[in-house]
Amino acid sequence: MSTAGAPAVAPSAPTKATKKSWETWLRAHIDPAWRPGEWDSARWLFTGEVWALEENPRLLTGEGHLAPHRAILRFIDLLHEAGVAGIVRPACPRCHRVVRIDKPLDGQRVCRNCIAKSRFEECVRCGARREPATRNGQGRPLCPSCLVKDPANLETCIVCGASRMVNSRTADGPICPNCRPLPILLCSICGRTAPCMLSKLTGLPRCGGCDRRQAHCTVCGRMRGIHSGTADAPVCGPCTMPDAELWRPCPTGGQAERLHAPGPCPRCTLKQRLHELLADNTGSISPKLQSLHDALADTERAGTAMRWLSKGIVSTVLSDLGSGRRPLTHEALDELPEGKVVEHIRSVLVATEALPRRDEQMIHLERHVKGLVASHTSARGPENPASVRDLAPPASASPSQSRQGDHVLPTSGRAATSAGSRLSPELDRGPEPDPCHLRQADLERWMTSDDARLRQEAGHFVRWALTQNIAQDLSFPAERWNGPSQPMDDEARWATARRLLHDDTLKPEDRLAGGLA
Repeated sequence: MSTAGAPAVAPSAPTKATKKSWETWLRAHIDPAWRPGEWDSARWLFTGEVWALEENPRLLTGEGHLAPHRAILRFIDLLHEAGVAGIVRPACPRCHRVVRIDKPLDGQRVCRNCIAKSRFEECVRCGARREPATRNGQGRPLCPSCLVKDPANLETCIVCGASRMVNSRTADGPICPNCRPLPILLCSICGRTAPCMLSKLTGLPRCGGCDRRQAHCTVCGRMRGIHSGTADAPVCGPCTMPDAELWRPCPTGGQAERLHAPGPCPRCTLKQRLHELLADNTGSISPKLQSLHDALADTERAGTAMRWLSKGIVSTVLSDLGSGRRPLTHEALDELPEGKVVEHIRSVLVATEALPRRDEQMIHLERHVKGLVASHTSARGPENPASVRDLAPPASASPSQSRQGDHVLPTSGRAATSAGSRLSPELDRGPEPDPCHLRQADLERWMTSDDARLRQEAGHFVRWALTQNIAQDLSFPAERWNGPSQPMDDEARWATARRLLHDDTLKPEDRLAGGLA
C-alpha cells in the first residue's frame, strides 16, 4: 500500500490523546474521499490490515514494531512530527535504535542494519560474513568489498596509473579515490590554504590536518576532534552545534557523542572492558589495581586505550592479575615470555604504583649473565659449571647498590661478562669454581692461547675483580699505546695529511679517521 498523497498534518493537532479529540481532529483535517478503498471515512480508520490500530492502540505508544503494515509507521511519524501527546516512535526490536523500521522480519518491523545482518552469508572470495552485494555465475555470494575490487569493476587511474575503483570521471579519464581532487580553499580553523573538505556541521572548509586533529576543547575541556574555532582556541563538534542530528546522548554516560553503532560511547565501552578484565569473582577490583583502572579509564584517548587492551596478551595478563590467577609481582611477570608487550605492561603497572619500582637494567644484566653461564655450562657439561654465575647482582639490588654495592660489574658489564666467560676454563681449575682460584700462570696461559679474545674487556674484568677483593696477586698488562709519542710540528702534520689523501695502500676507513683527526 503506497502512502503517496497522505494528507498534510496541521500544526493544531490535539494535545491530549483522547478518542474524542482524535476524531475531531481527523474529521477537520482529512478529506473523507482520501484514498478510497483504504480509508474508511465513516469510522475514520484505515481498512484492510491497518485496522489493527483500533484493536491494538499500543502501536501508537511504542509498540509500532508490531505493525502489520508500514503505513502505520508512517502515520505514527506524522503524528509525532505534529507534536501529538502520547505518541511514541517505535524502536527497532533488535538493536533498540529509534530509526526508520519498515523491513519485515519474523513478524516484526526492523531497521535496515538488522535486516542486513539477518541476510549474512559467507563471501566465496574473502570468507567474510556479510550481506551479499551480488552473486557470481554459480550463484555464490560476493560481499560489497569483493564486488568493488572485482577486476571487471576496476579501471586505470589517469593520475597514479593504478587499477582501482573509480571515484570520479573527468574529460581525460577516471580518477581513483586516493587521487580524488579536493578544492584548494582557506581552512576555517588553521587559516592555511590547502586541499579542504566542507564540514558537515558548519559548512566551512577544513583541511585534512584539522580534520584528523584532536585537542582540548576550549568550551567543554574534553579531548575531541576539532570542528570549529581556531588553532589556538579549538571547539569540538558537540559544542559547535549541540542540536545537530550527528550527536546523540550515550545511553550509559549521557554525554553527547557521535555514535557510529548502537551501544555505549567509546569512553563507557572502555570502562566496561576494564571492569571485565580487572574485577575478581565478586565483581570488585583489587585496591592495588584500582589505580590502574582509574588511570586507563581517564585517559584522554579512549580509542588508543581500547586498541592497547586488544593487543597481544595484554587482556590475558590483566585478566589473570585481576582474578588472582597470577600474583601481582615482578616475579610473576618474569615468568611470561620476554617481549616489548610484557615490558610495557610492567611499566604501566609501575607507573600507576600497582607494582614497586626496581632496577630493570640490572635485571636485564642478570638475565644476560645467566644466559652466558647456561650456554657455557651446556657446552662443557653440567659436571663443570662456570663460576661467573656468582658475579651477577641479586634481583633485589637497589639502584644505589647497583652502583656502589659489592660484586657489581663495571660500566661495560656485558662485555666484561663475556670476557669472564672466556676466562672460565681457568677459573674452574680450583676445588670450587671461583675467581679467587685464578693464578697468574693460568691467566698468562689463556692470554697466549688461541682462545684469547676480548683482551681489553678481560683486562677490565681482572682489574675489577682485584678492586672487589675477589682475586689476588694478579696482573693484566695494559695494551701498548701505538699512537704518537711526541708532539707533531706543522711540517709533520702536513706530511701526514698528504699521505692520508694520496696513499692508496692505507685502508679507506683509516684515511678518513686520520683526516678528521
